[in-house]
Amino acid sequence: MMDGLAQLHFLRPWWLLLVLPALGLWWLGRREADTTARWRRAIDPALLRHLIIGGDARRWLNPENLLLAAWIVGILAVAGPTWRQLPSPFAQAARPAMFVVKVTPSMLERDLAPTRLDRARQKMADLLKLREGAPTGLVAYAGSAHLVLPPTPDAAVVGTMAAALAPDLMPRQGDALADAVTLASDALRRGGQGGSVLVFADAAPALDDGAAAAPVTLYALHPPGRDADPSIAVAAAALHADVVDLTLDDGDVGDLAHILATAGPPPPAPGEGVQWEEAGYWLTPLLALLALLWFRRGWVLA
Repeated sequence: MMDGLAQLHFLRPWWLLLVLPALGLWWLGRREADTTARWRRAIDPALLRHLIIGGDARRWLNPENLLLAAWIVGILAVAGPTWRQLPSPFAQAARPAMFVVKVTPSMLERDLAPTRLDRARQKMADLLKLREGAPTGLVAYAGSAHLVLPPTPDAAVVGTMAAALAPDLMPRQGDALADAVTLASDALRRGGQGGSVLVFADAAPALDDGAAAAPVTLYALHPPGRDADPSIAVAAAALHADVVDLTLDDGDVGDLAHILATAGPPPPAPGEGVQWEEAGYWLTPLLALLALLWFRRGWVLA
């Protein structure tokens, strides 16, 4: 209870300034309604108390006081009192990632069984299991780049879309890696949660030097016992990207999961992304009770 009171604050504190005109109007109304004010200047106060019918003071339960109470309660409700935090999905979610997959005839080579493209799909499936619940999107590219899926926490959908990729579906032959990385970075930017790009490729074209908008990792698909295509290292240098080589075990998947979990801007600092629960609605029953009192017979507000 004390912790809640310590965190009590208002989401819209400027509304509290309306309390000042409310008090001013209430005071003016009381002054206008006080019929004994002019007599106080002519009659001794001790004697005047005995001459006034109704006791020493006006009753506190009157239309003016009730209107003031309702006004103040309404202002407090609109100002948004709160003392409890809501968990932020952005502060707690794992960092998003965009899988960028090269879909060209070279990816159908069988030096990686069953094919390079199938091996990329297998590694993606293993990585999705390690990143369970983390938003993941998909971009396919050959001579042009195409957004297949924006970041989603549904790993099954990502796997299904990746399984449908084939070179004969791509409208143009070539290697538009730069366009694919840009497209993936834009998808992450629109998501507003940061994240990084992971490229699955067996080779890469010549690229202009310049870091991508999002951190990039190149996953080099090559047969065991052979080095990755030299163009991968050249492209990684141009993109300021990391390179992870394919392994027969799951060591490469663990490395990729670690990179995706740590690349890019750090998670929100304490207090960032925090949402507070709106508690003004708790005052509505009190407002309703005050409204009921207006049904008293004979009550009018002059």
